[in-house]
Amino acid sequence: MMVETPPLGRFQYQRLEFKRWVPAFLSSHKTLFTVLWIAAFASVFVWQRNVVGGGFAVFWRVPMRPMPRLRPLAFNLTDFGGVGDGVTLNTEAFERAILAISKLRKKGGGQLNVPSGRWLTAPFNLTSHMTLFLAEDAVILGIEDEKYWPLMPPLPSYGYGREHPGPRTQWYHKWTGSNMVEKVSSKASQPHKGPLLQIMWSSDILITNITLRDSPFWTLHPYDCKNVTIRNVTILAPIFEAPNTDGIDPDSCEDMVIEDCYISVGDDGIAIKSGWDQYGIAYGRPSMNILIRNLVVRSCAGVSIGSEMSGGVSNVTVENVLVWSSRRAVRIKTAPGRGGYIRHITYRNLTFDNVRVGIVIKTDYNEHPDEGYDPKAVPKLEDISYTGVHGQGVRVPVRIHGSEEIPVRNVTFRDMSVGITYKKKHIFQCAFVEGRVIGTIFPAPCENLDRYDEQERLIKHSVSQNLTDVDYDF
Repeated sequence: MMVETPPLGRFQYQRLEFKRWVPAFLSSHKTLFTVLWIAAFASVFVWQRNVVGGGFAVFWRVPMRPMPRLRPLAFNLTDFGGVGDGVTLNTEAFERAILAISKLRKKGGGQLNVPSGRWLTAPFNLTSHMTLFLAEDAVILGIEDEKYWPLMPPLPSYGYGREHPGPRTQWYHKWTGSNMVEKVSSKASQPHKGPLLQIMWSSDILITNITLRDSPFWTLHPYDCKNVTIRNVTILAPIFEAPNTDGIDPDSCEDMVIEDCYISVGDDGIAIKSGWDQYGIAYGRPSMNILIRNLVVRSCAGVSIGSEMSGGVSNVTVENVLVWSSRRAVRIKTAPGRGGYIRHITYRNLTFDNVRVGIVIKTDYNEHPDEGYDPKAVPKLEDISYTGVHGQGVRVPVRIHGSEEIPVRNVTFRDMSVGITYKKKHIFQCAFVEGRVIGTIFPAPCENLDRYDEQERLIKHSVSQNLTDVDYDF
């Protein structure tokens, strides 16, 4: 496993070197002529490449990705007194090692190697310019003594513990079986539970080749981060009676890739968020430019957006995802009071296997932090497309429940064929939705949507976009 916090971003570094290099470089007319000649040649090459490819796009945006890199110095946890016997408390060993690495910032940081073993610890914080590397068969265990769990203030975009008022625990130990259920269901006076791994106000993060399991709350929570890659991660939690055990919760994050992961948890496999009601509106940090691909998910809901999305969510692509044995496959959830927006969302190549409801958009998810929210702050939902949706054993393939105050606009369906488990008349359910269906899809779409042929020529306008045909009993 590796968790990286790289040093100075490569684009910042390149800009710095460029400023130092340009004056001397341009002092030579011969060199300048050479550069201009190379630039002209490269322009012709790029033009030919794009024309041959069928488009004329000389400029394009390359997504930022953190690149794995070697650290100049590496340490072993045992160098700082760590003992991997599953009994010895290693919190101080982790803290001493991380403190040593924090002093190496100007030298490129350092790597902390955790050898094979069972390393019992209380919560600890990572630092910048650091790689945490777990060897094969290395396990970090959380201690079960609650006195070691420090409390943290609520996040600024939530203003409230997600379940209870007041502070939240920084980290919980590994729960198992009935112990987990008992703690999760305990009295409301307990502090709000915290995530297993939380990365906050950070950039250039790589998390790869790790298994995270049995978190009592959200498992992996990147909060207000930029340029994050999560790859080849396995996340496990009990499927039943384990509420809020989400897998990955990108929260007010920008420029993020989640790929090649297996997630089996008791709530959302992935849930994109950006703050809760008035607190999220005030914090004002959207989640945007997120790519989710090549996942296998079993959960309460596979990939969700919301319901806490008050800072806005945009430019999200979800592709090549299998959701199996789950209550819902992909869903968007929001409510009056959230404010914000959900727009420019693209779903491609989705497979549903034995799920109750395949596609969900729900606009009455009425959970609020307190009475201070503005019920007139309604979110905007628009520009959502579903292409290449297939599967079997689905009870309700589509349920889009807009409302008069929160209509769902510009929804597109194309290339959809989902095998259903119940032959009932109303299985493509809609209310207050405007959009279109391109080509033939199965099952037959609701009357709220315009019909187009495969060449995108209009066949039939919808009868009424406000028709309501939603049956939660089915």
